[in-house]
Amino acid sequence: MLALVGSGEYLPAMEPVDRYLLDLLGSQPRVACLPTAAGREGPRRLGYWSSLGVEHFHKLGARVEAIPVIDRTSANDPTLVARLRGVDFIYLSGGNPGYLYTTLRDSLAWQEILAVHRSGGLVAGCSAGAMIMGEYIPSLPRSRRAFGLIQGTLIMPHLDEIPAIWISLFRLIFARRKTLLGIEGNTVLLVQTKQHTILGSGSVLFWKRQKRYYHQGEQISAFPYLANNS
Repeated sequence: MLALVGSGEYLPAMEPVDRYLLDLLGSQPRVACLPTAAGREGPRRLGYWSSLGVEHFHKLGARVEAIPVIDRTSANDPTLVARLRGVDFIYLSGGNPGYLYTTLRDSLAWQEILAVHRSGGLVAGCSAGAMIMGEYIPSLPRSRRAFGLIQGTLIMPHLDEIPAIWISLFRLIFARRKTLLGIEGNTVLLVQTKQHTILGSGSVLFWKRQKRYYHQGEQISAFPYLANNS
């Protein structure tokens, strides 16, 4: 399972959504919060994201810890990486998507994240954390490579905060051959093998040649533009 979050990680508005996700994993699942995407923002911001994540999931009844994978060295630290083993739910919070991708690429930490995903656990990414799950990270003048867990897509979070002219430009450039997937704030697209579900207060939009629109809470059992490559 992949949970792609438009924005709002660890905030009160996301409590019902995250409670739903935790319930999918059984009683008292183990959660690991990774502030990796904020690795360049300094100790104060890293501490903020780590504390916010721990407080949020503790309130929801999970066993949770923040793991300081913040650069290439820590992403390949066997002691830190070992703390990811056996985790049920990994949450990648927001920040810089390019930095997040280059930090995790070919790392021991990313191998463990993939192991959690492939063993039936849940990997969630908010904002930058969602963007790296597509095949490319949408950016101008050209898109950048991402991990491709969802092939053929470029994932655009914060959709409700982006000016319409920029959305039109991204559609014009990227939606001819790839699927441009936009996720509004406080909204999650839960990607599963046979069914995808929209959770939260907003909507998710899909573009490939023509616009496709899905309301909040809608289940998508057969969506031709979205292929999970797990």
